[in-house]
Amino acid sequence: MLHTHAITNLRAVSRSTQEVGSKRALFGLYAPESVKEKCIIEELSIALMIVDTPIRTICCIGAGYVGGPTMAVIADRCPTIQVTVVDLNSERISAWNDQDLTKLPVYEPGLDAVVGRARSRNLHFTTEVDRAIAEADMVFLSVNTPTKTRGVGAGQASDLRWIEASARQVAAAASGHTIVVEKSTLPVRTAEAVKAILSAAQGDAGGRKTFSVLSNPEFLAEGTAIADLESPDRVLIGGEDADAIEALASVYGQWVPSDRILRTNLWSSELSKLTANAFLAQRISSINAIASLCEATGADVREVARAIGTDSRIGPKFLQAGPGYGGSCFQKDILNLVYLCRHYGLEEAANYWESVVTLNTWQQQRIARLVVNSLFGTVSGKRIAVLGFAFKADTNDTREAPAIRICRELIEEGAQLAIVDPKVGPAQITQDLQRPPLDPSQAPHHVPLGGEGTWIHSATPLEAAKGADAVLILTEWKAYCDLDWSAIHGVMRRPAWLFDARAVADQVAARAAGLNVWRVGEG
Repeated sequence: MLHTHAITNLRAVSRSTQEVGSKRALFGLYAPESVKEKCIIEELSIALMIVDTPIRTICCIGAGYVGGPTMAVIADRCPTIQVTVVDLNSERISAWNDQDLTKLPVYEPGLDAVVGRARSRNLHFTTEVDRAIAEADMVFLSVNTPTKTRGVGAGQASDLRWIEASARQVAAAASGHTIVVEKSTLPVRTAEAVKAILSAAQGDAGGRKTFSVLSNPEFLAEGTAIADLESPDRVLIGGEDADAIEALASVYGQWVPSDRILRTNLWSSELSKLTANAFLAQRISSINAIASLCEATGADVREVARAIGTDSRIGPKFLQAGPGYGGSCFQKDILNLVYLCRHYGLEEAANYWESVVTLNTWQQQRIARLVVNSLFGTVSGKRIAVLGFAFKADTNDTREAPAIRICRELIEEGAQLAIVDPKVGPAQITQDLQRPPLDPSQAPHHVPLGGEGTWIHSATPLEAAKGADAVLILTEWKAYCDLDWSAIHGVMRRPAWLFDARAVADQVAARAAGLNVWRVGEG
């Protein structure tokens, strides 16, 4: 039985526990006397922290890279809130429900463990969208907002059709009072459209259903998304309804310290996400510009980055030179920022942010040209082993991956690419390159010097390197840091090259094995 003084102390620190928003804070203030007592206190501390949240059911529309992991962590940290993730893609939902956690549709380190803990308890995945909305106190909108490909703003403005469709579905299916949360990355003032749709439904329902709209952008980095969710730098909540803001804050307050939960108006919240991504992308383009100068002058960009990164005003993050940024957000969000600036007549601001995108594209084209020029001015009929296709390590996401443009340009030059990535399969590569791999049955009939570029999927770096003139590293997978360069050089044509666009390979070992080495940012 729990000691009386333990209960007294538990009550005494419960308020500070709720303020800090962490079970660990409780144990920092009161030390239990036994393992059993510790277990009891942990259960009671969970109960104490959830009594103040009015939210009992959450629905998230969209089971992708943001919606799935975010809701999994919320369910894991808030065991009394029923969290349902809905999506019209039945295959994706089936993958989220697969008993084999290695088959989840999103790869993130630690995600399988979180889903495994919560899925049988209070985390659900379904295609029954209307039912989940009707039962929810709070609905997150976490759907895709790609760049428009046609019409006004094509190539820059965000395509908001899925946000509008989701808002209309919420308006039709919701019951009672529902807090609607924008989770997708959206252009500033999007909440106006969402509120207009919901307000119309509210009037039609004669007051039987009401809505509040909040902005709660995600600040996740793929590959570290679970850590980012479990210990965020900040949680941003923008809105006009103070009660709704506090309701969402009470959910995050289960595990996030209160001083990290920031409250703003709707428009500041929406714009903050675009601005954060623009600033991060700007740093990547800046260091890549310096990397090209280092290569021309004999400097080393890693030494330059270390020198400027020790300046507390600058800091060391996002100063790693490479083939450019990728992922679903940076390119899309900067282009959207460019569009918004031009929409409001801010041409100079638009040109500034557009230059970040221009330099990113140039860096990828520069790397492709460097490979061609190093291989005697032509790659026609030459095999190149491409190591890595995901836009960064520890994810299977290829959206806007630098590898896509670089591989397309090399194929256009007639190269025969052998592509390997531990998490990206041939189906996704086919979709991104917009061409199928060379059929193995047709390989004996393929004319290497015929000028037509092709690609194949390889299982290992060694397999990809067989007969290759060059190895090109485009994703910083940890496995590529410690490759057997003697074995790889042994199966390559001579002279053999290593083009390390991520600066992760053991260049000393590669040179010792006999390869010529180019390393990004090294003069």
